[in-house]
Amino acid sequence: MCGRMAVTLPHDAMAQVFDAAPANDLPEVPNFNVCPTTQVATVTSDAGTRHLRPMRWGFVPHWYKSVNDGPLLINARAETIAEKPAFRTACRERRCLVPASGFYEWTRLEDGTKLPWYITRRDGAPLAFAGIWQDWERDGEALTTCAIVTTGANEAMSEIHHRIPVVLEQEDWPLWLGEAGKGAATLMQTPAEDVLAFHRVSRAVNSNRASGPELIEPIDPEDED
Repeated sequence: MCGRMAVTLPHDAMAQVFDAAPANDLPEVPNFNVCPTTQVATVTSDAGTRHLRPMRWGFVPHWYKSVNDGPLLINARAETIAEKPAFRTACRERRCLVPASGFYEWTRLEDGTKLPWYITRRDGAPLAFAGIWQDWERDGEALTTCAIVTTGANEAMSEIHHRIPVVLEQEDWPLWLGEAGKGAATLMQTPAEDVLAFHRVSRAVNSNRASGPELIEPIDPEDED
């Protein structure tokens, strides 16, 4: 799954990487502790013209009477996304990229202690998660919301968690965004073993109120209190 991430790339650099026109109301960066229900930058395509635009991380189906009318849908499973009523139309018609510098995952000790890991691309490039999005409006409140598509973890990542975001390579962005015809479903695959790298980070990130670049710095677990 993906439940927390870091976004450190400036908006102009992000727009250049994804060849997208940036909106004026993008969320502040850097943010080393992006949490669900906050705004994230996403990339969408309108007839081949890409836009970098903010969306609420937490997909709200059109039938929700309020944003809290059902479960918080921050992830969508690749294996069932085409069948779930909440996601199936968005999977066909409203796909996006969710850029990130890295994301966090946790392992849990027998005593319940949660140990955080920070995961990035091994080559240092920004991550581009496969995402889906949905406009929602009710009683004068309007939101554009998104979820990140996940799949089964590869062997290396399975030591931390059994799920992993779908990470798209640059050559696959046009297909996922609907610019290169049909077949986007073929992209919802587990990343190859050599794509991602990960390291332990401080348990400070266990708090969703924590902030600062120290959250992504590697630590020696033996030095941790």
